[in-house]
Amino acid sequence: MHSATLSSPTVISEWQQQRFQINYAFPVISTRNIFSPTNLHLKKVLCLREKNTRHRVAIFIDSGVLNASPQLIAQIHAYAAMHADVIEIVGDIVLVPGGESCKNDDTTIPTLLEALSTRAIDRHSYTIAIGGGAVLDAVGYAAAIFHRGVRHIRLPSTVLAQADSGVGVKNAVNWEGKKNLLGCFAPPWAVINDGSLIDALPEREKIAGMAEAVKVGLIRDRDFFEWLENNVALLAAFDSTALDSLISHSAMLHMRQIAHGGDPFEMGSARPLDFGHWAAHKMERLSKHALSHGEAVAIGIALDTRYSYLRGLLTVEEDQRIYNLLKQLGFTLWHPCLLERQANGDYEVLRGLTDFQEHLGGELSITLLAAIGAGIEVSTMDHALIAQAITDLQDLACN
Repeated sequence: MHSATLSSPTVISEWQQQRFQINYAFPVISTRNIFSPTNLHLKKVLCLREKNTRHRVAIFIDSGVLNASPQLIAQIHAYAAMHADVIEIVGDIVLVPGGESCKNDDTTIPTLLEALSTRAIDRHSYTIAIGGGAVLDAVGYAAAIFHRGVRHIRLPSTVLAQADSGVGVKNAVNWEGKKNLLGCFAPPWAVINDGSLIDALPEREKIAGMAEAVKVGLIRDRDFFEWLENNVALLAAFDSTALDSLISHSAMLHMRQIAHGGDPFEMGSARPLDFGHWAAHKMERLSKHALSHGEAVAIGIALDTRYSYLRGLLTVEEDQRIYNLLKQLGFTLWHPCLLERQANGDYEVLRGLTDFQEHLGGELSITLLAAIGAGIEVSTMDHALIAQAITDLQDLACN
């Protein structure tokens, strides 16, 4: 019997570079009355890939949307019945608590995953989420991690979500008191902005959503900012045509930044679309969510605008124009939570800078304004100037 002699393998040091590209593309549709039987946009979206298939669909609705439009469930079922050759609603329509509470509740994601599982949703099925940004975030996250990602259609129901987050590629929930700590980048299958959902919104929510439009105008499009100034009376009166235009142009600017800004999945440290957000995210928590996201963003914009002026980046006239536009749109640009202090005497809101840096990693990167329509990235923030900006906002609120 012969035994084989094994020689020691030669160890080769080798570095292989794996490289591939994925072309993301999804439609963003502006329409009205998406569930009118004669509106075919949803039907076409479901048939983008498989043309002659009855598609299984799980539907999730923000409870706040249903309160504002109690006939919505009946309309959805009537639409599905009319187009039964394409749509099969699987199981009951699921109600999801609206607002930030759904992102703070540790049971939200397990509940959503269970709903997807009991409906046997697979990678050729669809989830449809109808709601504000928080509900879209939560359902989008559940859809993204279920079967490593199932097709997800967003129907944003707020100005803020239609103009900003709903057309983006991010999904997240809060965890351990930190904003969007658990999440992923997962582009939707499609986004459908239905103007009739905006008509049913309470006035407070219509106002709140305009903050992100002001933000993107300030960092990317001076002409849009000036359009907002010129149409502020119509916007403050919630004129539907003016609001539709605000949403459409704001969504386009956000989409352009994501597609052409060079960092759609935030691999670097800069986050220009989060101008005003380092303080806003902290104020939401400090106010125990008495401030909505849009309301906190408006204050954060005012704070960072004043800081930009104090740093010598903006003129006093530009600072006043921005403050006046936000006020005329209906925002209250002050909240007492800005005065809360840490044990060492520093303002509590300053912890938002640490949270902001930790969320992305790398060096701190904050967007300020070099001019209206021109954002600029900085890596340091002067705490004394932030304190002065807070004092200035309080003085303005008292006058």
